[in-house]
Amino acid sequence: MAYGEAVPNRSGPPLLVCLCAAFTTLLDQSSLTTAIPALRESLGAGPATLQWIIAGYSLAFGLALVPAGRLGDAHGRKWLFAGGVALFTVAAVVAGTATEPWVVAVARLAQGAGAGTVNPQVYGIIQDLWTGPERTRALGAYATVGGIAGIVGPPLGGLVLDTAGNDLGWRLVLLLNVPFGLVTVPLAILLLPDHRRPVAGRTTLDLPGLSLLGLITLGLLLPFVLPAGQGPPAFLWILAALAAAAALAGWEVRYARSGRIPVLIPALLGNRGFRLGTLTAMFQFGASLSTTLVLVLYLQDGLGWPPLRTALVTLPSALGFAISSSQSWRLVSRYGRPSVVAALGASSLAIATTIVVLHTTSGAALGAGITLTQLAMGIAGGLIISPNQALTLAHAPAAVAGLAGAFLQVSQRISATLATAAVTGILVGALGPAAASRGLTICLVMMILSATCAALDIRTGVTRATPADTLSKL
Repeated sequence: MAYGEAVPNRSGPPLLVCLCAAFTTLLDQSSLTTAIPALRESLGAGPATLQWIIAGYSLAFGLALVPAGRLGDAHGRKWLFAGGVALFTVAAVVAGTATEPWVVAVARLAQGAGAGTVNPQVYGIIQDLWTGPERTRALGAYATVGGIAGIVGPPLGGLVLDTAGNDLGWRLVLLLNVPFGLVTVPLAILLLPDHRRPVAGRTTLDLPGLSLLGLITLGLLLPFVLPAGQGPPAFLWILAALAAAAALAGWEVRYARSGRIPVLIPALLGNRGFRLGTLTAMFQFGASLSTTLVLVLYLQDGLGWPPLRTALVTLPSALGFAISSSQSWRLVSRYGRPSVVAALGASSLAIATTIVVLHTTSGAALGAGITLTQLAMGIAGGLIISPNQALTLAHAPAAVAGLAGAFLQVSQRISATLATAAVTGILVGALGPAAASRGLTICLVMMILSATCAALDIRTGVTRATPADTLSKL
C-alpha cells in the first residue's frame, strides 16, 4: 500500500479510534465550565490558581502541538496517539481526586499536553488514510463528534452537579472522560496502523528549532493566560517572541542547508495555498469562540440571565455545527473552496445581525433573535472548519502531515487566546449593549479577514488540491 492512498476496507477502525479521542478530550473541555464555581468553593481556589486551571490547558495544548506533530511524522503516530490519550486520562484522575487547587492546575497542564499530543496524530492519520472527498468526510465526522461532545458536555455537567452536589459533583465532572479514555487507549493499540513513511533523515527532530518555536508560542500566549500582575509585563513577552522568531528564521535556513529536515518545512510554509488556508482557519476560529464568549458574558453578567437560559440560547450553535459538519464533505466535493467562502460570508452576516439584534430587541425577542443567529453561526461553522482543513492539508506532503495539522491548530489556539482576551477586556466593567457590540465588531472583522483569505485562495486556482498535485509543485 502506498502511503497516503485511501484504504476503504481498513480505514474504518482507525477513524473510530480518532472519533473516540475527539469525544474523550472535547467532552472534558465542554463540561469543565459548569464545574468551575463548585471547584472554587470546594477547594478554596484563589483567582490566580483558578486562572491557571482554566487557561493552563490551552497553554500546554498549544505548546505540545508542533513537537508532537513533528515526532509523529518522524517516528509514527500510533504510540504517540495512545500515549497522549493515556496521559490525558491519568491526569483526569489526578485532577478529579485532588485535595489542593494547585494539584488540579498541574493536572490540567498535563491534560493539555496529552490532548496536544493526540490532536496532530489525528490529522496525520486522516492525511495518511484518505484523499479527496473521503478525507473531507473523515474530517467532517471528527468535527461532528466534537460538536456532539460540545452539546452533551454542559447539560451533563450540570446534571451531575445537581445530582451529586457541589463537593462530589465537580470531581465526577472532571472524571467523566476517564471511561472513554480507558476504552480509547487499547483500541488505539489494536486498531491504529503502525506503518511509517520511509523518509531520509526522518529521525532528525531539529530540537533547537522546536525549542525556539515553543518559546514563540509561550511568548504569545502567556501574557493572556497569566493572572493580572503575575510575571513580566506583556510587552516583554512579545519582544521575547519576536526575538525567538528572528532566531528561528536564521537557524532553520542553516539547518536546512546542512541537508537535514527543519521543523519549519520551507516547501510547506512557502506554499501559498497552505498559508492562506491556515490564515482562514486562524481568523475564523478566534472569531467564532469570541462571539460565544461575548454573548455569554453579556447575557449572564450584563442582563442577569441564569446559566441555563443562556445555554439554551447558545445551544443551537452547537446543534447546527454538528448537523452541517456531517454533510460538509458533499458541498466541498462539489464546489471546493468557493463553498467555504460562502459559509464565511454567512458567518459574517450572522455576527452583523447579532449586533443589530442587541440594539433593537429585548426580553423574549432578544432571546429568539440570538437563538436564530447562533443557529446560523453553527450551521455555517460546520461548513467551514473540516472543508477548510481538508483543502489546506491537501497542500502538505504526507511526510509532514502531522506537522501541517499542528500548525493549523497552533494558529487557531493563538488566535482564540488573543481574541478572547481582547473581547474580555472590552466587556469587563462595561457590560451594556455598546460594549457587547464593540466585542462583536472585533469578531466580525476577524471573520471578514478569514473570508478574504479564503477568497484569495480561489484566485490561486488551487481549490481542490490533492497530495499528488501538491508534491509535484513542491
